[in-house]
Amino acid sequence: MAKKDRNGKETTTERGGLSAQPRLHQSAPEIQAYGTVSHMLPLDLEEPVRLEMTEQLNLLLADTMTLRDLYKKSHWQVAGPTFYQLHLLFDKHYGEQSEIVDTIAERIQLLGGVSIAMAADVAETTRIQRPPRGREEVPVQISRLLDAHQIIVSHCRELAERADKLGDAGTNDLVVSDVLRANELQIWFLSEHLVDVPLVHAEQPRLRTAG
Repeated sequence: MAKKDRNGKETTTERGGLSAQPRLHQSAPEIQAYGTVSHMLPLDLEEPVRLEMTEQLNLLLADTMTLRDLYKKSHWQVAGPTFYQLHLLFDKHYGEQSEIVDTIAERIQLLGGVSIAMAADVAETTRIQRPPRGREEVPVQISRLLDAHQIIVSHCRELAERADKLGDAGTNDLVVSDVLRANELQIWFLSEHLVDVPLVHAEQPRLRTAG
């Protein structure tokens, strides 16, 4: 705020018109609309290619963010005899999915696009079924996570093939190396928890009856 000197003239509180007072409640139009790509990036990729890739990567990002949060929900709400190991496993997978989220979002921005970010937008975009708010049994939690992984893995295979066809080697490499392989590994760790085997007493093979 300007102050007045002895002669009644207004003067700024800081040199050059600057002030230490924060400028609050600012607003302005978006500097780039969602669903567009920057035009001047020297990436040697045509704009239609970058538009298609950023659109598909945003779908993958929304699903990955949903899977990440599904892991955190499972981490908090898991119960039963396997609580300790699954509590740790779910949180480990959550951390790994969080890194994948950053990797995908950065690729979208690198291609000149705008990455999806807010929970409401993610909820409108993801193809993963919304879970209930309450707690579920461990087999249901794991099955729900595996279903989500399957959606992502299927999309990864399609997107990697499409990126390769369009000459976008960077997106192809990211999808295969950073997303697909990580999800495949997590699927293995999860699915082994659904194998129905005895815990402490081996089952003896049944004798075949003659006749």
